[in-house]
Amino acid sequence: MAKQLGYLALLPFIVGALLVWFVRADARGHVAAALSAYAAVVIAFLGGIHWGFGFVRAAAEPRLFIWGVVPALVAFVAVLMPPYAGLVIHGAMLVGCYLVDRNIYPAHGASRWLVLRFRLSLGASLSCFLGAAGS
Repeated sequence: MAKQLGYLALLPFIVGALLVWFVRADARGHVAAALSAYAAVVIAFLGGIHWGFGFVRAAAEPRLFIWGVVPALVAFVAVLMPPYAGLVIHGAMLVGCYLVDRNIYPAHGASRWLVLRFRLSLGASLSCFLGAAGS
């Protein structure tokens, strides 16, 4: 079920990136802003996973909690930017989160999720980059 829900969560990215290119010029900014807001929510969720890893261990590593807030803070700043710039930050952050998670997940028994994470991160980041190019 997690796999299906993960792919379902890509729909707003894909639809948003496509709509940026095909809506009227006066609606383009709204679509790009919506795509940026959705990306920020997803990026904040990715950081929250690290808090979950930290909470299940008696002696949690502080870096899990520190890294856990970084994606949300970066995403917040990106949402405040014009979408053509903020979406690039979101796309880069999605790639960065995946690269960090590649190192963190195995130590917490979550390495089986990395293939799905790669696919979802690829789709989401490409959508952000395409949305930025179209806005």
